[in-house]
Amino acid sequence: MNNLSDSNPSRTEARGAPALLFEMMRSFVMLAKTLNLSQAVEELGSTRQTVRRHVSQLEEAMGCKLFDVKDRRYSLTAKGADAVGPAQLLLDQGNVWYQGQVTYQGGMPQYKIDFPGGGNFYQQQKPLGLIWTDDRPLLSAVLRAWTLSKGALEDAHFDVVRRYVMVFRNSPNGWVCTELGDDSSYVTWFGLANARSSIGRVLGELPGGPEFGRLLSEPFKEVEAVAFGSITFLRRSLALREGFPSRSATHGCCWARAFPTALSRWCLLWTDTTISRSQVRPTCLWHPSW
Repeated sequence: MNNLSDSNPSRTEARGAPALLFEMMRSFVMLAKTLNLSQAVEELGSTRQTVRRHVSQLEEAMGCKLFDVKDRRYSLTAKGADAVGPAQLLLDQGNVWYQGQVTYQGGMPQYKIDFPGGGNFYQQQKPLGLIWTDDRPLLSAVLRAWTLSKGALEDAHFDVVRRYVMVFRNSPNGWVCTELGDDSSYVTWFGLANARSSIGRVLGELPGGPEFGRLLSEPFKEVEAVAFGSITFLRRSLALREGFPSRSATHGCCWARAFPTALSRWCLLWTDTTISRSQVRPTCLWHPSW
C-alpha cells in the first residue's frame, strides 16, 4: 500500500472519522484474514480498486503501513497485526448495535438476542464486588478457593467447587469447552449426556451470528489479559414446545416444563495460572441453584 513509516510524529491535528470508516474497516479486516486480494474482494462483494483504496486511506490516516506487498502477496506488518483485533471488535459492536442486541446497564454491556421461535438469551457483565453483597455463597467460595490455590485449577483447595465448573481453553478458532462439572448449571439445564456433547465446541457457536458470538467471548479475553476474574450474569428464556419433556429420568435433569422458562446463572470467570501465559485457561463457575 502506501509507502509510510511505522510512525508519523507530525500528525498532531485531530480529525473526525470519515463517513465510510465502517466499510474501510471491513475491507481491512477481510484482507487481513485472507491475505489475498481476490478472495477478500469476493467475500466483500466489492472491487479490487475499492479495497485497495480503503486500506490506503486507513494507512494514511493512521500514519503507518498495515500490509507489506511482495509479488502480489500480502502480509500484515506489526502495526497491521495490532490493528486487526480492535477493528474486528468495532465491527462486531456496530453490527450487534445495528440489530438492537446491545445496551448498557450500570455502565456495563448487556448483549441480548431474541430467538425466531420464541425466547431469548442475554449476557450482562457485573462488577466483581458483587461477590461481597450477593446472597449466593458459591460465588465467594470459588473466589476463596481460587485465592488459596493461587489460581491452580488442580490444587486441593479447589476440590470443594470443582464439580460446579466449566473449563474453557483458548484456541485459534475461539474458546473451546474442555471440561464440564457434574453439578455445573449447563449439566442441570441439558442433562449430563447432552451437555457432554458440548465438550470440544467453540463458545461462540450460539444463535445470533459470529459477531454476537465474538462479543460473548469478550469477558474471557478480558480475564486472560488481566489474569484475574470477572462476573457475568447469563439468562436464557426458552419457548415451551409441545412434547418437550418435563423431566429426563435418564439424566435426572429438569427441563423447561419443570421450572420457569427464564433460566438464570451467575458466571464467575477466572484464570488458571498453572500453564504458560500463551495457554491461559479461563475457568467458568456456574451457580447450581435456581
